[in-house]
Amino acid sequence: MKNRTVALEEVTEFMDGYCAVSSVCDYPGSFNGLQFQNSGKVTKIATAVDAGLSEIRMAAHIGADLLIVHHGMFWEETRPVVGHVYEACKILIDSDIAVYSMHLPLDAHDEIGNNTLMAKALGLKASGRCFESGGVSVGVVARAPAGGVDELENRLRKLFPKTFKRIRFGSKNPKRIALCSGSCGDVVPVLPKLGIDTLVCGELRQKHFRMAQEYGLNLYPCGHYATETFGVIALGEIAAKKFALPCDFIEMANPL
Repeated sequence: MKNRTVALEEVTEFMDGYCAVSSVCDYPGSFNGLQFQNSGKVTKIATAVDAGLSEIRMAAHIGADLLIVHHGMFWEETRPVVGHVYEACKILIDSDIAVYSMHLPLDAHDEIGNNTLMAKALGLKASGRCFESGGVSVGVVARAPAGGVDELENRLRKLFPKTFKRIRFGSKNPKRIALCSGSCGDVVPVLPKLGIDTLVCGELRQKHFRMAQEYGLNLYPCGHYATETFGVIALGEIAAKKFALPCDFIEMANPL
């Protein structure tokens, strides 16, 4: 059975509006929105965390003509179209695939943001926002579960079985927990100012182990990739439902 066809512009305009892309100042070069155009039609959507060569190959393999990602194709001001960049562009053109990226607006979104959905997946009730970036608060503050960090760790192990890590120097029974997906080491020194000693996050660096000891913090780095699958999956599903299109998530075995 042939999939219905929707105009690419119609789909991207819907996602731009839904994610309020114009209200967020993202990192230089990230460029939220349509990054790579196709012939102007969408019959099948694929979603992925990254617009890497492997993800693009898989999108072509499954017959998608729109790839929605969290980490887009462009992060530098200039990028020569050679090597793997040329190969990726060639596959996109030959397979008529458009690439749409949504970075910081997807982290910060109240409904389908990575941190909002991560809190929900952990069974935690959000009570506020934290960690401002680009004019928006990207992090989520949630009430700690009954049972304290022992219960939190049980839930984290179930949600992130391959990437769960713990650095435990904070209280056993915190009142509040902060959640911040992806690369978020800069928020660690901010925690004491917020009166929060427990953070669920993506990736950290060596120095944050020392900070955890010095500030008395519980830090749970559960993987940059793993903590940023939530938003892009949700955005793809919402767009697919809106336009009655099929949508598949391209999962990568990324342990980082």
